[in-house]
Amino acid sequence: MSLNQLEKLFNQGRISRREFLAKASALGAATVLGPSLLGGSAQAAMPKRGGNVRIALSGGSTADTLDPSLSPDNYTMVMFLGAIHNYLTEIDHQGNLVGEVAESFEASPGARTWTFRIRKGIEFHNGKTLTATDVISSINYHRGEDSKSSQKILVKPIVDIKAPDPYTVVFELDAGNADFPYLLSERTFAIMPDKDGKPDWQSGIGVGAYKLQLFEPGVRTLLKRNPNYWKPNRGYFDEVEMLSIADINARTTALTSGQVQIMDRCELKTAHLLGKRPGIRVEEVVGTQHYTLPMLTTIAPFDNNDVRLALKYAIDREEVVKTILRGHGMVGNDHPIAPSNQYYAGDLPQRHYDPDKAKFHLQKAGLSNLKVNLSTSDAAFPGAEGTAILYKEHAKAAGIDINVIREPKDGYWTNVWMKKPWSMCFWSGRPTEDWALTMTYAEGATWNDTFWQHDRFNKLLTEARAELDSQKRREMYGEMQKIIKDEGGVVIPMFANHVWAVSDKIGHTEKVAANQTLDGNRCLERWWFKS
Repeated sequence: MSLNQLEKLFNQGRISRREFLAKASALGAATVLGPSLLGGSAQAAMPKRGGNVRIALSGGSTADTLDPSLSPDNYTMVMFLGAIHNYLTEIDHQGNLVGEVAESFEASPGARTWTFRIRKGIEFHNGKTLTATDVISSINYHRGEDSKSSQKILVKPIVDIKAPDPYTVVFELDAGNADFPYLLSERTFAIMPDKDGKPDWQSGIGVGAYKLQLFEPGVRTLLKRNPNYWKPNRGYFDEVEMLSIADINARTTALTSGQVQIMDRCELKTAHLLGKRPGIRVEEVVGTQHYTLPMLTTIAPFDNNDVRLALKYAIDREEVVKTILRGHGMVGNDHPIAPSNQYYAGDLPQRHYDPDKAKFHLQKAGLSNLKVNLSTSDAAFPGAEGTAILYKEHAKAAGIDINVIREPKDGYWTNVWMKKPWSMCFWSGRPTEDWALTMTYAEGATWNDTFWQHDRFNKLLTEARAELDSQKRREMYGEMQKIIKDEGGVVIPMFANHVWAVSDKIGHTEKVAANQTLDGNRCLERWWFKS
């Protein structure tokens, strides 16, 4: 392995600094390494309090709300996770599930009953002490027939929630679920102050590292450090300004000109050049993020699985990954489970570009050719419009005419996604298979963006959730991945690394979370200014 390959693995977070230095020393290359790789990087700097940080995010819409149950984009994720709110559990910077508001949690035999012990002494921004009542109110908000929560499907298995004392919460489930604590780290399930039996989301009050000062949906958010934050080693910035900047060039300019210190979603074709700019550092991690093209399977022609298969064979995934991701990712196989997931079905044959197979499936559908609209916008993911154009060219050889419709960036997630028959989307993925599949593919899930339903899939999903035998779970999740690949309503051409850029004045731990972008979307809580 060459030094350049080692550096790429290190920069992508695949190996630690210790592993990097050991391997570099074996190559006799340690003496030629720069200070950023020998320990002078932001990751090695000691945390420091102070300073006002500005962050530019690709998400954000005038339809955004302080209600965690409804807001779907990455802008509100960053605003909620660790910044304004805390959760019962969290995925830490090393990818481990740990307690947050809960100091501990344990399951009964069979994992149908889960008991969470709540930390004492945590205060909301208004001075109210957090107790089990607030936890129950916050979680119950997503339950029941009247709930409009986007993640209602995740709490559907909860039969009852009780508080034996002010600092204990007990969940009773309809069946065993070994992954249940993971679900409660979802940014939807923020712990909010109880008010007359319901959570007070309207005020924006939480127990997070920052207090909300101003919220202008689709424009900006102002936050101020919470002096009473219960985590002594988190929440380092004095003030935070979050800016919604959908245009990637405008975000990049804001970073290079010093107007902001953090930006998400770099332009991948120029990321290597951005990283060479003085004072700028481009970072990336390999996670579960994938770019998708969901079809509404309730609408013709997408209600025909042969049409869906024709479209899946009509895209050259290898070229898309090479052209759009520029090496910052890997080819997808039309299911959402990544190699980093525990039960990834690596033995499934990889689907490749095959115009003849696409034509075959069109003929099975009774068609000699096909013309379909594809709604796209770089609001969906960086390079979405370019991906659509490439796809259009690939599909011609199969007799498929894709009419690419460029949609406005503002309002894309409310006006296009899950509204137009065929569109483009991205998913951060989730750390467990059950979570990822339940949220997006289960019948009745709010974010089932293909409106797909499959009896065998739903049966397996329920059974696998309660199965504690790891080998049996592997077999079940493997079959579910195959079902989605061969019968699902989504084209998944690629898995994309999380890539962002920061000022070299920004510091963070050596390893950052890979479950979502920007350190699990907790950069505001976990990062700091070096000087």
